Amino acid sequence: MNTRAYEQRRSQIEHYFDRTAADAWARLTSNEPVGRIRATVRAGRDTMRNTLLSWLPEDLTGKRILDAGCGTGALAVEAALRGAEVVAIDLSPTLVKLAGERVASDHPQLPGSIEFLSGDMLSPDLGHFDHVVCMDSLIHYNCDQIADALAALGQRTRGSMVFTFAPRTPLLALMHSMGRLFPSSDRSPSLSPVAHSALLNKLDTHPELTQWQGGRMQRVASGFYTSQAWEWSRA
Repeated sequence: MNTRAYEQRRSQIEHYFDRTAADAWARLTSNEPVGRIRATVRAGRDTMRNTLLSWLPEDLTGKRILDAGCGTGALAVEAALRGAEVVAIDLSPTLVKLAGERVASDHPQLPGSIEFLSGDMLSPDLGHFDHVVCMDSLIHYNCDQIADALAALGQRTRGSMVFTFAPRTPLLALMHSMGRLFPSSDRSPSLSPVAHSALLNKLDTHPELTQWQGGRMQRVASGFYTSQAWEWSRA
């Protein structure tokens, strides 16, 4: 991995989610009313979260799950409700704090457990997992960085990795070149749309992913939200 490039990109993403747009994302992930554009993003994210969760075992009792890029914790809660022991990590301390507050308020007792952390999802200090979920936490990285990130996570994953990437489509390219996904004051760092074929080649040829194989795929398109889910499991 080009560590310097990854760290620079990670720093940009952290600045956005922890400072520039923390309030906007807190509202987006709540039940509060939002504008028409953000409503399509909210609906798309809800659909994507349900898709990724459906690819995990229904009974997660005793399973250790990494929610990499947990945001305000919605996916982590659903996994814990199914009995999982979740490590939920995000670059934004602000969003992680909000996630903990929401869980304490809305779900004081869970069949499983959630440990909320702020930091790097690739840290080996997080330990080993049965399943890893990366919902929209890799969409700001290029093909090489995505492959390297999954290789690092795969070394500590026993079962499956389910993740999303920004598919290279004419509509997605146009939307982001126009910069209309969010107002300029809280616009996210540019996405890195990648072609499925290019990403598949990077993953198939990565020396640390030889024991992994691709599985189910699902694209979710909802107005101003477009993301593609992919499941990889140990061969």
